[in-house]
This record gives sequence, structure tokens and C-alpha cells, in this order.
Amino acid sequence: MRRRHLVHFAAAAVAAQALPSLAQQAGSFPSKPIRLLIAFPAGGPTDITMRQLAENASKILGQPVVIENKPGAGGTLPATQLQTSQPDGYTLAQIPLGVFRLPYTTKINWDPVKDISYIINVTGYAFGLVVPADSPIKNWKDFVEYAKANPGKLSYGSTGNLTSPHLTMELIAQKLGLQLNHIPYKGSADLMQAIGGGHIMAAADSTGFAPLVQAGKLRVINTWGDKRLEKFPDAPTLKELGLDMVQNSPFGIGAPRGTPPEVVQKLHDAFKKAMEDPSYVQALARYDMSPMYMSPSQYTKFAQDTFATEKALVDKLGLAKPN
Repeated sequence: MRRRHLVHFAAAAVAAQALPSLAQQAGSFPSKPIRLLIAFPAGGPTDITMRQLAENASKILGQPVVIENKPGAGGTLPATQLQTSQPDGYTLAQIPLGVFRLPYTTKINWDPVKDISYIINVTGYAFGLVVPADSPIKNWKDFVEYAKANPGKLSYGSTGNLTSPHLTMELIAQKLGLQLNHIPYKGSADLMQAIGGGHIMAAADSTGFAPLVQAGKLRVINTWGDKRLEKFPDAPTLKELGLDMVQNSPFGIGAPRGTPPEVVQKLHDAFKKAMEDPSYVQALARYDMSPMYMSPSQYTKFAQDTFATEKALVDKLGLAKPN
């Protein structure tokens, strides 16, 4: 009995010594550069706006926030990488909406709601559908009529399989009885090269297409927000076209499960301040995006709710993985 008490006492002493160490680590955070994994390639709207946010946060935290691009897999690679990263606040990831669809479409051994520490939601996208300026498809009516007359022949590109642009287009096609030919790309930069080069007939994307529209190379035939975009006032919304749909695909920043609450709070406070800097607001405005703040508790609740609604969408489109 005495020996057992001594073992317990020794274990308690070790634990007591460890507690100040953990507290000191959280208190001195950050003491080295922080990696922020981005789900899409360099040069697109996500990359450009997140680099500005990271630069602002670096000044506040006193350590560099270094962007690493991890494109592919429908924008889910950064969240997947969190599952094998230390929960110390030095590896963060952008969390696109596609992360919440992952368990329904792919076999994974982690939970998007429970296995990510949600830090802050920062913005969402302004989406739309574009065609080449010299396309015979001049508007949405032309698009629908061509698709109906040529089942499976109207090719459109998106920023990847099971991303919001892809699933929104498939939902539209289902509602209207269209058969479209979907071509996935790794991100907006690749997608714009494809449509600019004449490899596809249309592109569903965030407003990374804006420079090519303004250069007279592409035409916007609809947008997906609640109201028309100031930059493209002639392009109707899906709601105006009789499709009761709005898609803005909010995204933010997460850390590995088990990240100390003090570290989560410190990161939240820094990125919230970074969001409020005019330079970030201006970077977003280039792509008709705007700040979309959620606190850790709000973002966690959003993750829970979205996890449920995305299951309904995947089931509706018949894209769920076989059992």
C-alpha cells in the first residue's frame, strides 16, 4: 500500500512540474514562425487575400506567419494535414466548406467538427459563372438552351471536385434537368488559364475571373450572392433567374484538436485585428469579398451546422461514398 502511495505521489509531482511548462509555452507563444496552409494555388483570390491577412497578423504576433499552398483534393489537404500536426499553434490551416463534405464522399479516420480547433472565420467568396467574350452563349438563357439541346457537351470548369462551385453547378443542373460536362482544376489561377485558352466553354469560380472580364476576355452570365455585385451590375443573381440559391462559402482558420485555449485566443485576437486593417479589407474588395467574422465559439457552431447541411446536399446530388 505504501509503495502504491509513493508511485501516485511521484506521478502527481511530475504532472505538477509539467503544468508550469505548458503554461509558460502558451504564455510565450509565439516564439517561432507560424505556418498557415492554404487550400488553393498561388496567384488566386484565396492566396492573395490570405497573404495580406498573414502579413498583418505577423506584425501583431511578432513572428512571421508563412503561407504554404496545398492545392488539390477539393481544398481539403490543409485540414487533413492538421491531423498529423502538433497542437501547439504553429501549424494552422484554411478551412474551406469542402472540408465538411469530406466524410460523406471519402473514407477518412477523423471528424471535421471534433478534430479541428476553430479559431476564426475571416471571409467568404463572391461566385459567378463566366464564358469567353466571343462565345455564342451571351446570357443564362443561352446557356440553359445550349445545355438542353446538347446533353453532356457543355463543358464547365471549377476549382476542384466537390468544391462549392462544382456542387452549386451540379445542384443547378439537377434543378433544371441539365447534363453538363464538369472539368475540375486545382484552383482559380489554373481555371482561368483553361478558359482563357479556350479549353472549356464556361467556368464557375469566385471573382478571380474579374481581371479577364475587365480585360474584355470573359463575360459574366450570373453571380451567386444575395444581390448583384457592384463590379458586374449587369449580371443577374441566381435568385433573379428563378433559382432560390445563395452561395458564398465562408472560410476561416483552424488548428489541430487539443491546441491550448490560451493559444487559440491569442491567434484569434491577432487575426481579428489583422482582419480590421484597411489593407486586408482592400485586398478582399479586389475580388468583391468582404470580412465575415466569427469567433471561436461561433465558428465551431457554424462547423456543426454546416456538417449537417452539407450531408443533405451530397445526398441530394447522389455523391455520397458507397458504404
